[in-house]
Amino acid sequence: MWGKLSVRFAPFLSKRYLSTCRSSSLSPSSSCSAIQPWLFVGLGNPGEKYQSTRHNVGFDMIDAFAQSQGISLTTHYFKALCGEGMVDGIPVLLAKPQTYINLSGESAGPLAAYYKLPLNRVLVAYDDTDLPCGVLCLQPKGGYGRHNGLKSVIYHFRKNREFSRLRIGIGRPPGQMDPKAFVLQKFNKTGRERIDSAVKEGVDILKMVVTKGLTEAARLSNVDQKYKHLISDDQQQ
Repeated sequence: MWGKLSVRFAPFLSKRYLSTCRSSSLSPSSSCSAIQPWLFVGLGNPGEKYQSTRHNVGFDMIDAFAQSQGISLTTHYFKALCGEGMVDGIPVLLAKPQTYINLSGESAGPLAAYYKLPLNRVLVAYDDTDLPCGVLCLQPKGGYGRHNGLKSVIYHFRKNREFSRLRIGIGRPPGQMDPKAFVLQKFNKTGRERIDSAVKEGVDILKMVVTKGLTEAARLSNVDQKYKHLISDDQQQ
């Protein structure tokens, strides 16, 4: 299957890129002489049952970005729905692991490893209960908090945490509600409006990541998101 994958993405990843990167290691410091692609991974659960739930906002982000760039997410590779395209001349690979969210690393790890992508060219979008609903935060690295899907990704990145992530706030469970039940619920009307607005903002942020780089994108976007954080109530929607 890997041979077919190389052929399938030949226009996407140049032969020069593939030959140069095969000798690099899965580390943030490795580099390639060719333009390096970005790998954007959205976390979520597959199937109609989980559509529009809090745990699937990572999928929502990738879907919205794909639509904005005219990228089709119809190809199955490494246990993920994948699509590829170009953003301002830079190749971008999008992936939605179909492993169920807690096993996301089984897909993301092999994808990054096969292309020998340095982890500073990998971004994971996922739901975060530590941020108010609709607030985004772009970070160059970090831990996994209470998110088992992100924990799986880190494990399959050889426990390397130095990949970027787009945290999508979904708020905290109300009262004594079980967090596991909370993330599998759908948003109410107000919450959905906040998330839809955040996803649109996230699309612009991801474009900035590709065109301006992670550091500049974080500098420009996190200021606005921090302000939103200050004016957002901390109640779950």
